[in-house]
Amino acid sequence: MKKVVILAMLLCTTVLMAQNKQINFGVKAGLNYGDNGKIEINDLTNAGQNILTEDADSRVGFHIGAFIRANLTENFYIKPELQFTQTKSRYNIANSKVDYDISKLDLPILAGVKIIGPLHVFGGPALQYIVNNDLDDVTIGDVENDFTVGVQFGAGIQLGRINADIRYERGLSENNAQTIVDNIGQEIRVDSRANQFILSLGLDF
Repeated sequence: MKKVVILAMLLCTTVLMAQNKQINFGVKAGLNYGDNGKIEINDLTNAGQNILTEDADSRVGFHIGAFIRANLTENFYIKPELQFTQTKSRYNIANSKVDYDISKLDLPILAGVKIIGPLHVFGGPALQYIVNNDLDDVTIGDVENDFTVGVQFGAGIQLGRINADIRYERGLSENNAQTIVDNIGQEIRVDSRANQFILSLGLDF
């Protein structure tokens, strides 16, 4: 079902762009600041009793990618993006700092409105494919779903060929990675949903 939704959104975007001659291509890069969800450690030898539930501390990650912006009217545009993103989180467990890194491909499909002068606001769904997730000193299993859906919204400015924006992203669908540590009988579950602010700088070709 998710693949059908993804293909339908891509098809609609392609059709819209094909009907419009005002299309800009560009590249972008920037920083992410935020975290993923909670980490939970359960004792499997004691009926799965919860030992620890810890929220993540925010860390700085990065992204790099490209975009297409189709100006459907003078003040309204559609902007699909494709980018490689790495998010970072940190947990404080038993006086130790444990980092959780996620690498993913993001496909935000954004709709934007020009407000006044160079200022515009935008929002839309963000499709995500998780390439890898890594928890310090623990061999963590694959996430439940490689494809997940989030939402992004924000504001930006366009100055000639240069554009910059700040946005907020929130993962919508629950998606955990987990592993079982056999020698001590514990299960570790980590929420991979992103919750972050994103600062981007882009350049139109």
